[in-house]
Amino acid sequence: MKVLLLVSAFNGLSQRVLTVLDAAGHQVSVQLAVDEPSMIRAARLSGPDLILCPFLRDRVPAAVWSRWPTIVIHPGPVGDRGPSSLDWAITDAIPVWGVTALQAVEEMDAGPIWAHREFPMPSEPARKSSLYGGPVADAAVACVEEVMVKAADPAFTPTPLARAHRPVPGTGVRPMMRQQNRAFSWEEPAAAVLRRIRAADGSPGVRARLGGSAAHLFDAHVPAGKPVRLPAARPGTIVGHDGDRVAVATGNGYLWIGQVKMVDGNNPTGIGGLGRLGVKQPAALALQHALAGVPLRRGPDRIRYRRHGDVGELVFDVHNGAMSPYWSRRLAAALRRACAADTSVLVVRGGVDAFCNGIDLNAIEMAPDPQAAAWASIRAINAVCRAIAAMSPQVIVAGVSGNAGAGGVMLPLGAEVVAARDGIVLNPFYDIGLYGSELHTQVLPARVGPVAARRLLSQRLPIDAAAACRLGLVDVVGPRDPEEYAAWLLEMAREYVGGERRRQARARKAAALSGPPLTYWEAKELAEMAMDIFDDRNQFAERRAAFVYKQRPQVTPRHLANHPQAA
Repeated sequence: MKVLLLVSAFNGLSQRVLTVLDAAGHQVSVQLAVDEPSMIRAARLSGPDLILCPFLRDRVPAAVWSRWPTIVIHPGPVGDRGPSSLDWAITDAIPVWGVTALQAVEEMDAGPIWAHREFPMPSEPARKSSLYGGPVADAAVACVEEVMVKAADPAFTPTPLARAHRPVPGTGVRPMMRQQNRAFSWEEPAAAVLRRIRAADGSPGVRARLGGSAAHLFDAHVPAGKPVRLPAARPGTIVGHDGDRVAVATGNGYLWIGQVKMVDGNNPTGIGGLGRLGVKQPAALALQHALAGVPLRRGPDRIRYRRHGDVGELVFDVHNGAMSPYWSRRLAAALRRACAADTSVLVVRGGVDAFCNGIDLNAIEMAPDPQAAAWASIRAINAVCRAIAAMSPQVIVAGVSGNAGAGGVMLPLGAEVVAARDGIVLNPFYDIGLYGSELHTQVLPARVGPVAARRLLSQRLPIDAAAACRLGLVDVVGPRDPEEYAAWLLEMAREYVGGERRRQARARKAAALSGPPLTYWEAKELAEMAMDIFDDRNQFAERRAAFVYKQRPQVTPRHLANHPQAA
């Protein structure tokens, strides 16, 4: 079929739906819902058999839905209506939730039902973005696949909402959740504060006062074990930090806050002038002015190592997969220590929400000297890539456990074995005014060949794990469930402890490294990067700021591929 995707942003779910439809042989174009005229023009230009809206905040114009069947993927069960479905579900601790594919009509979320899926909510409140990228995305893809089957059936008729069975009781119209609905008191138990913050993470965050400043809070964690009430700790007081996050006293203990977005100017330290307001940043960095005399405490480990007999396992889970120099240096040091251990195999696995998305553009934008910060960032992440790509005593198995983009796709490719989790989406290209480094000029052609490497870098289109495996970008695809994937990855790694499989993996890596040394490829890439960073030949500064400050793009890569006159 000819399918038009109408989306408010080309986010992870929209990309995953695109890859699923591509794999099924459909002809797909993508249009950002910038305004009504652009949506109408896109529909008329593409002449679709079906319009799908996997992520749409805006109302579909009547001129579109009245002419073409238009299916909206709503992140709530049958009968749920409103723009803050997941926020309310997490806040209210609803045990079962769902996704509904419904036909667009005049009234929002009130159209007839094409498909629906339900799933159990996690017992511990998940970050909204984690829920969206996991169970919600899986249910949405299942709904899309069912919609495509039904759209090809001329006898199919969708079920009017008034007659549809509602598998989750109590659903109905809910208003947009606003900050007054999200508000909490630091006097509440840590678990209650955690739920409030996670229901707004990653957007818009919960507004609260912290360290004498107003900020939106993100990335909250409660310490493992029983709640600890610190002596003489008034709720809302910063009682510790680990150089990245801050620990805040609550009514029955404390919790960690990893990221904040400052919303007033009461921040005498500041970070890079204007960059200190309206941008997510590490809490300890943004609140430096409030940390005098605050003790260092050990926070939840973002980088951790465990040994399983002859297999070492190094797990890194950096917020949103954005690698600042701080985290790249820590990960490179952890890799060096892991490679010095007397193990036969080293598993390097990322986070579930994101494996890695390359360098941290927010940190660069906020730095007093963004050019120096960008240069330090790329040099630091390159050290991680060298540690993975170099010959070491261990066979390195890279576990691409979450979505990845730009340098984050290139980072694991130097490993002997690259194993992706099913359903993840990879963006194997650079799209922010940078040539790119991360040894991609060596590791990418070594895996997929020079022709496919050039095509991936120039087309700027996402691919899913299955397509990446067919290309040779990854070697094998494991289970979708995160816990099953982690267990499978370790079991698979044990197959490389000795024997023929280990010998073949080592031989392939040695052959890939038989040419110029890794430093040769890095030097060539850094020469190009220097012109992008310091000479700004491709508007890196402007494009970086547009990304950091969430300026809405006008077109998507697939739109440009189908309509090059729009470039």
